[in-house]
Amino acid sequence: MDRVPILKIGDILLVSIQVDMSDQTAVQLQEDLAERIVATGSHGVVIDITALDIVDSFVGRMLSTIASISKVLDAETVVVGMRPAVAITLVELGLSLNGIRTALNVERGMELIAAARADGHDVELDDEPDAGTTATP
Repeated sequence: MDRVPILKIGDILLVSIQVDMSDQTAVQLQEDLAERIVATGSHGVVIDITALDIVDSFVGRMLSTIASISKVLDAETVVVGMRPAVAITLVELGLSLNGIRTALNVERGMELIAAARADGHDVELDDEPDAGTTATP
């Protein structure tokens, strides 16, 4: 069975799918990725599908499932490297890839995750009382 490599870059995991996705490979990827998110505390997952010429409904569902698992584990998912034919096929199959952001390349995908994390931190900071404000007696 082929295994899909998962690389850690900062707090982002990079998954580069270079093999045909059989059912068993997809299930193994989901398990491996969930374990790596927990083990590393990563907050983002970039899935590079540049090498995939064809994406069927199974692969589309697998990407959606991975995004859902990642979200539950506090990691954003971005799919990168989608070819035009793959995008057309996904639309024709009616697969919306809920919960997945897309980008043209790995660099842009990592930027999207970094921006999402920065926005999330800004919200948390805004909820805290302003440290510079003092009450007057």
